[in-house]
Amino acid sequence: MNIQELKSQLPPHRALLAFDYGEKRLGVAVSDLLLLTANPLPIIQRHSETQDLAQIKKIITEKEVGALVYGLPLQMDGSEGTTAAAARKFAVKVASQIPLPYIFWDERLSSKAVENFLIREVDMSRAKRRQILDSSAACYILQGVLDAIRYC
Repeated sequence: MNIQELKSQLPPHRALLAFDYGEKRLGVAVSDLLLLTANPLPIIQRHSETQDLAQIKKIITEKEVGALVYGLPLQMDGSEGTTAAAARKFAVKVASQIPLPYIFWDERLSSKAVENFLIREVDMSRAKRRQILDSSAACYILQGVLDAIRYC
């Protein structure tokens, strides 16, 4: 699905939910209902597929989510490696339980961009960065999608 298809399938006044996929943690961010800004949510610590899906379903209900965004960690040359394959597999599992439209978004360097910002602009310690990096990366990914939706 491309950005225009996602925009056409998104119900009115529904948020987007984005994930920065990781084997141990999921970074999570949600948009406002006007699709203007991305906001970080607490990290989902990965336990079991059942627990992970239960947490995701709860967020979808509470935040009035109409579609999902998955960061796709492409290699610098644009090819997909093992982490991108794992992110795609995770999206398929979620889609089998949660029938919402979804899109993949190139997340190359999103974590690095956020980490650099936290170091240079906020002067945040490594321990504190670790606590918010995944959800901040999800926020960065989601804001890219929101900007693309606004201009397509």
